[in-house]
Amino acid sequence: MTEHALQTAHFAREAGAPEALVLAALLHDIGHLLERLPADIADWTADAHHETLGARWLAERFALEISEPVRLHVAAKRYLCATDPNYLAKLSPASVHTLKLQGGPMAAATVARFERERYFSEAVQVRRWDDEGKVADLRTAPLESYAGLITRFARLA
Repeated sequence: MTEHALQTAHFAREAGAPEALVLAALLHDIGHLLERLPADIADWTADAHHETLGARWLAERFALEISEPVRLHVAAKRYLCATDPNYLAKLSPASVHTLKLQGGPMAAATVARFERERYFSEAVQVRRWDDEGKVADLRTAPLESYAGLITRFARLA
């Protein structure tokens, strides 16, 4: 899980994304950690809605520019499956399985609503980095290298 998060953030940094979006990429799957679910969650037959749980937790600690792309990154997968003919073919078997649990590709009306979301484009970008962040043995910056970024954006009590 940590390696995937670091890879997703790595690709965001590599793309020259704004710092808030790099942080959203790093934290996009934090809901999985909050759920305390087993590693084989992708094999389950129900969607755990990790994006909602993660976004709620993040919204208490960070600005919407970080929590909203996290909330929308699963919907972004459904969106891309509906709008990009090549996208579905690139998904891993686990991602195809979770796509079914998440409702499958969006219908046209849902696509139109999603495109009106304030953080629509950021969510789509996080989703693309999420898909890229599955490379075996990719060298990335350590988690500690993001401490300053987290501190700068955190709403500390």
